[in-house]
Amino acid sequence: MPFREINSKMVEATVLPGQKMFSQRGAMLAYKGEVSFTPNIQGGQGGLASMIGRRVANEATPLMTVEGSGTVMFGHGGHHIQVIELAGDTLYVEADRLLAFDGALQQGTMFMGSQGGVMGMVRGQVTGQGLFTTTLKGHGAVAVMAHGGVVELPITPQRPIHVDPQAYVAHHGDVRNKLSTALGWRDMVGRGSGEAFQLELSGNGAVYVQASEEKL
Repeated sequence: MPFREINSKMVEATVLPGQKMFSQRGAMLAYKGEVSFTPNIQGGQGGLASMIGRRVANEATPLMTVEGSGTVMFGHGGHHIQVIELAGDTLYVEADRLLAFDGALQQGTMFMGSQGGVMGMVRGQVTGQGLFTTTLKGHGAVAVMAHGGVVELPITPQRPIHVDPQAYVAHHGDVRNKLSTALGWRDMVGRGSGEAFQLELSGNGAVYVQASEEKL
């Protein structure tokens, strides 16, 4: 499902017969052709188990199923949009950052505590990001939202990347993440996140970072 970037805050998608895509509710700006928009109670292709996991963690962002023949313009809240092309790998992204994505992608949910153990869970509690993160896997395109534009940073085994958790948008590839800090636990009491916490990503892949510490 190709996306054409109209400007930094709007994209256009081509909808073809027999194919479908998913978008965040309220993200449709305009469309041409015979296109239908249907509420999707299961939140994409993750199925019932995936939906329950997201609802338990307050990660259930309402989605629309988009089908038919035509073109659709998407945008939401004036946020900047980044289009990410997946070639068989997995994208990890907070559910509320998803603007629209190819219906051919397999959607699931991952418990962030499984990456980084207890520190992975601390990340969710301290940074305000969900303990459950949405995963999209396969071949297709994803449009994600961010504040102030996005930069893609490559991750290699020789060069891990440290990111301010509040600036983190998404990552893909064979990547592990953990929360680290230069301060001791006693020093962290009473502090906000800021630069005291760093999200360390290592392995092979890429991370997308926004030019802001503001959540959507």
